Amino acid sequence: MVSQGRPELVLKRRPFGSWLLGPVDQSTRMLRFRLQVLMTTFSIVTNLIGAVVVFVLAVFVLPGPPLIDHLRFAEAIVIPSYFLLAIAIGCVWSTRLTKRVTSWVDLGRPATRKEQIATLQLPLRLTLIEVLLWLVAVVIFTGMTLVLQPENALRIAVTVFDGMIITCTISYLLTEFALRPVAARALVDSPPPRRLLAAGLEVRMVIFWAVGSGVPVAGSMLAGLLALIEKDVTSTRLSVVMLALGIVALGNGWLLTLLSARSVVAPVRSVRTALSLIGEGRLDVTIPVFDGTELGSLQAGFNRMTDGLRERERIRDVFGRYVGPGVVQEALTSDQLGGEERFVAVLFVDLVGSTELAETRPPTEVVQLLNRFFAIVVDEVDRQGGFVNKFAGDAALAIFGAPAELPDAAGSALSAGRELARRLTEELPEATAGIGVTAGIVVAGTVGDVRRHEYTVIGDPVNEAARLSELAKSTPGRLIASMSAVAESAPAEADHWQPGDHVTVRGRSLPTQLAVPQ
Repeated sequence: MVSQGRPELVLKRRPFGSWLLGPVDQSTRMLRFRLQVLMTTFSIVTNLIGAVVVFVLAVFVLPGPPLIDHLRFAEAIVIPSYFLLAIAIGCVWSTRLTKRVTSWVDLGRPATRKEQIATLQLPLRLTLIEVLLWLVAVVIFTGMTLVLQPENALRIAVTVFDGMIITCTISYLLTEFALRPVAARALVDSPPPRRLLAAGLEVRMVIFWAVGSGVPVAGSMLAGLLALIEKDVTSTRLSVVMLALGIVALGNGWLLTLLSARSVVAPVRSVRTALSLIGEGRLDVTIPVFDGTELGSLQAGFNRMTDGLRERERIRDVFGRYVGPGVVQEALTSDQLGGEERFVAVLFVDLVGSTELAETRPPTEVVQLLNRFFAIVVDEVDRQGGFVNKFAGDAALAIFGAPAELPDAAGSALSAGRELARRLTEELPEATAGIGVTAGIVVAGTVGDVRRHEYTVIGDPVNEAARLSELAKSTPGRLIASMSAVAESAPAEADHWQPGDHVTVRGRSLPTQLAVPQ
């Protein structure tokens, strides 16, 4: 259960619902060993308990004529002998059938569709072996009773037959439990076949109810019938019979209900545990599909869902690398074309002498230089809460204040400009860049066509920042801002700047007062 430990530990240690079944990545040799031990133990213990209960009920509990000494002696010899012989035959037969059906596991390859179906049907086929051996027991013991004491033949036959139904049903559930790791390997690449879903969870629940409730009731009715046939049954004897049958019915009903409930809960619990991991942001979750009913389809559906979530997150991550996380969020919340007026700060950075670099250096070296240059730009812009809106050849346009608002957009852009100038000088001495920073009102939003559009900002501050970066290429510090941006920034950042000349930059009619770092 999740409450007993962290979910990822539960999935790692008990992926199949129990530590007895081992981890998902256990070796084939260990899987074979676990399977052999569990199936042999379950078979011996289940059939031994079933045989003892049937013997006690038939010989000592149910009303009817007492067994004659010859019959008691014969049963005392035949029952243990047949039990040992049936266990030996059943174990050898079941082991060989299991190895033949699951031979693909030893070959280390995925199961084919035919092998997948055969593997999921293996618990039923193994149970039919036990049914056959119990039917032989019905014939032997009933025939022996008919020869030695015919009046007890019905009691023996019905009791052994009822015991067969209950024991084999419990054995089926335990076998299905032991085979979960093998079923998971069979279903690793595809969900349970539809032909198996035809007799799925609903039919199984009805069968388990019938065995858990119907068979014990039938046993009680048999006891009543035998009491009517035998006239001299005392009330004390009948009370003992009913108490014994009640204990058997309660124990059988409890065990069947427990096993069937766990067979249903285990797949659901694996999904619930994995969902809690998904809720924590862990998308690297895959649960083993080990059920051949609708619950297996639920597990497979969960895995398909996580595959889709991982793909969606990968696309979102890649998308964010191209346009920025803020733009991704804007695109997810609104797909409307157009924009809104926003106050933003704009930073434009452009390499100096990029044409000469392209002429004198190999293309691969130029690309490596640009990548180092842009890595520094992106790092500083992200650090200050902005986002790089465009890479234009050897230049970059960064926006502060859109799409996500900033409390001090101008201050953030100015601070990013100062740090960017310092880092480029220290970390990229073989190249220089001009940096221009300004602030003002722009239209920020989505432009283009409904079939292809992008998020951008349009307005005079964008043009002004680009022109300032051109001026900055010829200044010692390679960094120029507009005094309007400094005026809009917080005092802590404004103190790092001093006013400069008034310059009318290319493409603008009004002069811009420059600002340079102190």
